[in-house]
Amino acid sequence: MNLHPLKFTPLFKYRIWGGEKLKAELNKEYSEENIGESWEISDVPGDETVVAEGDLKGKSLRDLTKQFKGEFVGNNVYAKFGEEFPLLIKFIDAKTPLSLQVHPSNEVAKKRHNSLGKNEMWYVMQADKGSELIVGFDEKISVEQFEMHLKNNTILNVMHHETVSNGDAFYIPKGRVHAIGAGVLLAEIQQTSNITYRIYDYDRIDAKTGKKRELHNDMALDVIDFEVYDNYKTDYSLEKNKSNKLVHSPYFKSNILDINATVDKDYSTIDSFVIYMCVEGKLDLLSDGKIYSINKGETLLLPASIKKIELQSKGAKVLEVYY
Repeated sequence: MNLHPLKFTPLFKYRIWGGEKLKAELNKEYSEENIGESWEISDVPGDETVVAEGDLKGKSLRDLTKQFKGEFVGNNVYAKFGEEFPLLIKFIDAKTPLSLQVHPSNEVAKKRHNSLGKNEMWYVMQADKGSELIVGFDEKISVEQFEMHLKNNTILNVMHHETVSNGDAFYIPKGRVHAIGAGVLLAEIQQTSNITYRIYDYDRIDAKTGKKRELHNDMALDVIDFEVYDNYKTDYSLEKNKSNKLVHSPYFKSNILDINATVDKDYSTIDSFVIYMCVEGKLDLLSDGKIYSINKGETLLLPASIKKIELQSKGAKVLEVYY
């Protein structure tokens, strides 16, 4: 069996804050209510996505890495992570706000949870008028002031609120307190980790459990970055038919392509798989004489052994992600 571009069957996740946009905007098919996340590519234990079609149908990322090793993920990636796939790829629909939360570093996550840390990024695909993201602090506060704000339910007053629209991108490094606000649909790229420290949750009750959700402030306090930064949003240029740099971090690299022509791609200098997330329009990827299509809200993984492809579109925006 030869490696070829791969689509995976998404996993849909109930969330207290989930809505209907994954279905309405991205044509996802499910019958449950309050679906907040579509896990497109996941190697989280117990939540592994599997190949949707073709002769590798039903195989998980772990199966593919075991079988094909560096051919699938890239030799450097395989040397570093072994059979564990390093990235988790999602689409997220927040009908109501997510909890205020923070993620630990690799070092803390390894020590406390035997997991990778969770550095991540967001790309806003659609936002209702006036929708916000909370990213970092607007004023410098001490740990004691932070705890007082939590006690008084005033913590949101010191956070940085940013009104967003389509195409806005944000890097959320370890330690940065954040929350997705109501009315935002976004693509999320992150390390393979499910470690979240919930700080504040609006005192709401989860209809499924009849209880408030657990908070993790004891663990959150010593991982929070209390610095105030000038700018939390990622600035980028958007030239047609080329890879425009979005977020390049030690944990993943992401670019955006705004395509309305035929574009040849050569990945011989990249020792990594490449993931395409279609965030607008429709894209055809040509590899080895075959066409692989993705529409808005779909994801495709290009194994590391495939170096030359052609992209064609009359109009699409695509996130290009690799290690």
